[in-house]
Amino acid sequence: MPDLTPTSPDAQDGGRDRALTPETLAVVAGRPARGADAQLNTPVSLTSTYMGGGSLTDPAGTALGYARFGNPTWSALEEALGVLEGGRALTFASGMGAVAAALHLVPAGGTVLLPHGAYNGTHALSQLLLEQQRLAVGLVDLTDLDGVRAALADAAGPTLLWVESPTNPLLEVADIAALTALAHEAGALVAVDNTFATPLLQRPLAAGVDVVVHSVTKFLSGHSDVVLGAVVLPPAGTPGADERHAVVLRHRTLHGAIPGPLEAFLALRGLRTLPLRLRQSQASAAELARRLQHHPAVTRVRHPSLPDDPGHELARRQMDGFGAIVSIEVLGSRTAADAVVDAVRLWVPATSLGGVESLIERRRRHASEPHVVPEDLLRLSVGVEDVEDLWRDLSRALDTIR
Repeated sequence: MPDLTPTSPDAQDGGRDRALTPETLAVVAGRPARGADAQLNTPVSLTSTYMGGGSLTDPAGTALGYARFGNPTWSALEEALGVLEGGRALTFASGMGAVAAALHLVPAGGTVLLPHGAYNGTHALSQLLLEQQRLAVGLVDLTDLDGVRAALADAAGPTLLWVESPTNPLLEVADIAALTALAHEAGALVAVDNTFATPLLQRPLAAGVDVVVHSVTKFLSGHSDVVLGAVVLPPAGTPGADERHAVVLRHRTLHGAIPGPLEAFLALRGLRTLPLRLRQSQASAAELARRLQHHPAVTRVRHPSLPDDPGHELARRQMDGFGAIVSIEVLGSRTAADAVVDAVRLWVPATSLGGVESLIERRRRHASEPHVVPEDLLRLSVGVEDVEDLWRDLSRALDTIR
């Protein structure tokens, strides 16, 4: 792998040193060292144990003796994600494994403040921790900075402000830098779930965020064939980062939420095409959002690319693109929304998101979905199919409820 520092000869352009772009880093980061007959790709390392006396170590520098402590295939994926986010990554068996590890940064008796419309798995886990009297939980509207400031002031004990931007599935855009400043002023940590945006569209650590979480299952791997998660912490030496890195690593090791080597290999392979996939998907998402505004069966379209979207201006300043998720609300509420899902033929009626195929789902069909999400909201994960084919199928399905 080439040297990825900003002063690398590989990063020279016309005699001027510059950093490699995220699009290039997605392709080159996490490769084996260059050399004659060296492998281009990191292989799948299938082993449950290691012989003693070697120099192979886990991310904490501990000698490997057992595969729960580390694996070369994980390490390659972690290196690539860390480079893209500008920090140090630890991978997990699932996105929820990563969420659980990040929430574990809050000591017992502390508080986590969640977006009122955040991912339902994060809500459900936080509710469980509340029932177990492990944490207090508060809900906030991330777009209301005064409300967040008041919630931070009222929070009991050590506090973590959990941020999604855009949120899932309401696509609200949060001012990450402003929220981070408010939280740090109140002595709270900030975690950002960056699953929707990916590090190609925004890099929260650069805004001072303390921890970033990903469902690697989604856009990063991109082919709906693995379940993985990741936690990314700031670089070594950043105040507080080393201690938090140790907490997250210990949580993974002792709770056993480790990724499989084959899943890590597939996710790293998927990451190589993320720039191309995301470029196609978000271009199609913006075009579909524009057209959906004019369909008589649609009462609201949520996508930050739209000039009249509440988060448009902030997203334009904060992000390098508007993302590939669109949410719509339709006439007739729940029954009509279900009818649209039943009527599509190219779109796939399924949960999850971020794969090459386009998915559609009524989110409130899940009992754990926050009630702030409308009953008739359909979340569209736009894949890489031809946008005209996607539009024909979706508009025909919407026509059935006019």
